[in-house]
Amino acid sequence: MVAAPPKTAYYFDQAAADRAVDFFPRFLRHSKGEWAGQPINLVPWQERIIRDVFGWKRPDGTRRYRRVYIEVPRKNGKSTMLSGLGIYLLAADGEAGAEIYSVAGDREQARIVFDAAKQMVVDSPTLQEKAGLEVYRSSIVRQSTSSSYKVLSSDVNTKHGFNAHGVLFDELHTQPNRELWDVMTTSVGARCQPLIIAITTAGYDRHSICYEVHQQAEQALAAPNDWPDFYPVIYNAGDLDWHTPEAWRRANPSLGVTVQEEFLAEECRKAIETPGYQNTFRRLFTDEWTEQSSRWIDMAQWDLGSTPVDAESLRGRRCYGGLDLARVSDLSAFLLLFPPEGEAERWKVLVWYWCPEDDILQRSRRDRVPYDVWRDQGLIIATPGNATDFAFIEDEIIKLAGVYNIQEISYDRTFADQMVYKLMEEGLTMVGFGQGFLSMAPATAELGRLLKAGMLQHGGHPILRWNAGNAVVKQDPAGNLKPDKEKATGRIDGVVALLDAVGRAVLHDNKAGDWTWGAR
Repeated sequence: MVAAPPKTAYYFDQAAADRAVDFFPRFLRHSKGEWAGQPINLVPWQERIIRDVFGWKRPDGTRRYRRVYIEVPRKNGKSTMLSGLGIYLLAADGEAGAEIYSVAGDREQARIVFDAAKQMVVDSPTLQEKAGLEVYRSSIVRQSTSSSYKVLSSDVNTKHGFNAHGVLFDELHTQPNRELWDVMTTSVGARCQPLIIAITTAGYDRHSICYEVHQQAEQALAAPNDWPDFYPVIYNAGDLDWHTPEAWRRANPSLGVTVQEEFLAEECRKAIETPGYQNTFRRLFTDEWTEQSSRWIDMAQWDLGSTPVDAESLRGRRCYGGLDLARVSDLSAFLLLFPPEGEAERWKVLVWYWCPEDDILQRSRRDRVPYDVWRDQGLIIATPGNATDFAFIEDEIIKLAGVYNIQEISYDRTFADQMVYKLMEEGLTMVGFGQGFLSMAPATAELGRLLKAGMLQHGGHPILRWNAGNAVVKQDPAGNLKPDKEKATGRIDGVVALLDAVGRAVLHDNKAGDWTWGAR
């Protein structure tokens, strides 16, 4: 989907648009693959973007658009287009002392676009002789206008003080935070017609700067008059089923040119057969913002359990606890899982979270989630001090044991031992639950079965949903799955507590289904 220019005082300069489009086949050559050495002929969707960005002008004759956001699946030629635009801004945009920068999540990613641009200059005697472009390892220089095109590392501390005319962000979704984006986008203030171009595939971090700009792009597509200097482009499958060729055709504007339907069909087959690859396919080839990098929990299935849970109706009911404690100063979770008492009833979940009160705003910024808002909403309990208050949590669990009929509490043996004895003295049955494949694989499989069958009712707790969306899994040689804390996109404390509870509940409740305990 491409923005339709609104009817305003802006005017279209046909000559400027033609000049930018003609620059590509006239001066630039492909350097890799089957088209190596051939002129770069723009695909129609690329040509439209370049015509709009360089053709639409303000009444003073400067470019109308100052920010461009292009979200399109892989292998559609976006990096090649970005490389060519970097050279155009350096050599043909008429800006004295132009500073053009290729930036990305890390230096290696940034060099992909820059190195392609450098090779285009190397392959063009005209750009070297007539435009006067000189190629160096990390820069392309035009001495006659004191201009340069450089590649930058991701070290934000060195980016202040620049006076950018063009900033080219490749794969914006890989930015670990918003710092580099803010530094570089504020470096253009002294230019009369700066251009910031971000090209990316969809991501999975909905607290990222990329998702923030993605949302702005959606708003600008819906109301272009409200965003007069922002040019948004989003190609995705929309509401089409990602399995279908129709979805691939809608999402991939270069289908049949730079990406072939046979390739997408093969990747789709792999995604169907390998659950861990499904979200990768959906992000990279149908441009869908997913909930996690490697698919485990289907969030559409998770949301089927969002019907509110009546905690009062569960008083005195038999249940199983799962406890996941923070190491020092992070999130702790305690969860109660209630087996169904009738054929039509679902497994019900109640969950409690704690975090230290001190530095809660700092942790909110670090994890990019609103701990302070959740605290104010009563969704998380802030304990006194700057470290996990185990005594406070102990007292809370003891109080809950007086309300609910807790059969067992399973816990991660690594961190919970210090409170286990106190809870045992209060009469609670505490069971250490291993975090390896032996214990976690059956619990992971069973939780997946419950979600798929729509048999888990968690009430839509927003922190537990966030945990579920963060969870990724790893696989052993036998095909067993378990959560991978190291690769999780954020905290998964509530999901770990849920798996601990599921792992014990199925040993005592026949409704949980069949298990294969020999799996490792």
